[in-house]
Amino acid sequence: MRHEIRTETVLDAPPADVWRALTDLDGHAEWDPFVVQATGTVAVGERLHLRMQPPGGRAMSFRPVVTEVQPERVLEWLGRLGVPGLFDGRHRFELVPEGDGTRLVHSERFSGLLVRPLRRSLDDGTRAGFEALNEALGRRAAALRTSA
Repeated sequence: MRHEIRTETVLDAPPADVWRALTDLDGHAEWDPFVVQATGTVAVGERLHLRMQPPGGRAMSFRPVVTEVQPERVLEWLGRLGVPGLFDGRHRFELVPEGDGTRLVHSERFSGLLVRPLRRSLDDGTRAGFEALNEALGRRAAALRTSA
């Protein structure tokens, strides 16, 4: 079973500032309502330590592996619950310049045996978490832009 969540919005900050906010992992605790704790190194092959809190849901900790980094363009990681094929999520942020701002495409492709029973929580809580992160990231990146 496969499922994808995809959100898209335009942020009022250039990709450099969005990237700076997104990849400042320690800073997420200050501004991010979804990824409430993040540590690690943003580099392909590195393992991140993330604590995610979907709105109305319980916090979960993940240790995904970074699978793609294109500075100011793409950040992607692959997380797994238990063994491969049980519940895998490929989480992706794409930053596309748009005028003076950035089009943020924030998505995750899920696969595995648990996707079907978890689909409702993915469509509700996880999607809401993505949207909350997108909005907060826009505010954070705009603040970085004005402080530069």
